[in-house]
Amino acid sequence: MPSWSTQGPWIRPIGHKWLALTTDVVLFAPRGNAGSMPLRHSVPVALRNRPFTAAEARSVGVSRGQLRGTRYRRLGSGLYRWVGLHESSHLMLCAVARRLPAGAAFSGRTAAWLHGLDVTPCDPIELTIPEPIGSSRRAGANVRRAVLAREEIVLRRSLPTTSALRTVVDLGGRDPLTEGVVAADLFLHAQLITVAELRAYVAAHPGAKGIARLRRVVDLADPKAESVMESRLRMLLVLDGLPRPEVQVSIYDDQGRFLGRPDLLYPVQRLAIEYDGGNHRDRLVDDDRRQNGLVGAGFRLLRFTAVDVYGAPDAVAMQVRHCLSRPGINHSGTDGRIRGHGSSHSGTNGRVVNRAAAS
Repeated sequence: MPSWSTQGPWIRPIGHKWLALTTDVVLFAPRGNAGSMPLRHSVPVALRNRPFTAAEARSVGVSRGQLRGTRYRRLGSGLYRWVGLHESSHLMLCAVARRLPAGAAFSGRTAAWLHGLDVTPCDPIELTIPEPIGSSRRAGANVRRAVLAREEIVLRRSLPTTSALRTVVDLGGRDPLTEGVVAADLFLHAQLITVAELRAYVAAHPGAKGIARLRRVVDLADPKAESVMESRLRMLLVLDGLPRPEVQVSIYDDQGRFLGRPDLLYPVQRLAIEYDGGNHRDRLVDDDRRQNGLVGAGFRLLRFTAVDVYGAPDAVAMQVRHCLSRPGINHSGTDGRIRGHGSSHSGTNGRVVNRAAAS
């Protein structure tokens, strides 16, 4: 007999019968009071792979109360997603697209991202909606009113997007001049449009809003530009009144050995300019080798970073202006030729080959 103390008479356990009774209680408890122990909610498969509306959730048995729970996240007015679905720019755009009226499209930088360019697409989301359809209010979106022709709307990443030409026209006609040129450079370098197409549009729309700014953007754009910061550095110099530098020009020595291809170049003054981005440290050895080759061939080299371009633009322009005012470095030895510039420079060992002309 077990020896523990208890108040009142001791009652013998009923052995296996007690265990059986306990099992029965566990099995039948949910039927007794459903409100005391709610079943764990399972997210329907139809809601797991895309944003959805409250009406779509109700159609598969999800209540508004469940939508306010921890398994779902609200994206906007009446729009939700399952928390297990990775939140991305494309997901946000898909959610917005579900509420767009006919004839509307993503535009501006959002459209540029959808075309595959390296820009920020959702800060804010940019939309063009035809007049007078729908509301101008979209949470987290910048809405423009304009009628888009059928050929100005294309599908990119399965979403309605302004065409490459229309996107550049929008950005070039309304943005600050520098950012308009940055956008045009990106589209031209990606071969999504051509300078000829842009010039044809400008000629065909002489009185359109923003056409004067767009005309200047087209004049200053360069398809050879390889990064947005390179474009911004070039525009910094041009807007400060300095001569327009050439872009991505290949430089060889007199034996035909490749020396480098600086971002910007003043060939007559033999001044090369490089923008050092975030990956400069990763390619430091190659950059140093290229710099030594250019300096050894009689070129001067200036290097700038984002801190310079954004934080000290006047100092950048002053340094370049100072270098342009000084004569180039002369070296004894074989004279070099600067191809495509109509002049030769005695006492230099490097020759410049325009990348476009050489290809």
